[in-house]
Amino acid sequence: MSQPFVGEIRLFAFGRTPNGWFACNGASVSIAEYEVLFTLLGTTYGGDGQTFFNLPDLQGRVPIHQGAGPGLSNYVIGQRSGSESVTLIGNQMPSHTHTLLATTTAATANAPATNLQLGALSGDTMYLTDITGLDPIPMATNCTSSAGNNQPHDNTMPTLTVQYCIAWAGIFPSQS
Repeated sequence: MSQPFVGEIRLFAFGRTPNGWFACNGASVSIAEYEVLFTLLGTTYGGDGQTFFNLPDLQGRVPIHQGAGPGLSNYVIGQRSGSESVTLIGNQMPSHTHTLLATTTAATANAPATNLQLGALSGDTMYLTDITGLDPIPMATNCTSSAGNNQPHDNTMPTLTVQYCIAWAGIFPSQS
């Protein structure tokens, strides 16, 4: 493996952290012991900036480039974003319809039920402008109630687990 730059992040396909590297797990690290890495990272990923600083935490995360491309959101280095699960609300759902079922067969029941649908009325109207003196019959609850129970859905793209590590030993990157 070539000599890394201090602060360089690489992916490793094995479960141990190589010498001269830290796992990108958000751990707190001593500034006194790893001053060179602190010089590059500062408290971008957390820490008190006096005795310790935090490493990037890429556990369960996908890196994204800082800044913004045309038509994209702006991201600041060290910013966290996204979620592994999401609960959609009504105005986030795609436009769709719920079909109202009816039949041309003559209606045979007065009250709605889960096994009935609208039927043909013979010699009568379906809608009334005045219901004074009439007993309104509510529709079956499964026809008018909410669905979904506000449960979150998985928002994780297909993944393959590997390990991100950041070099604390290596070549100090120049600004040229």
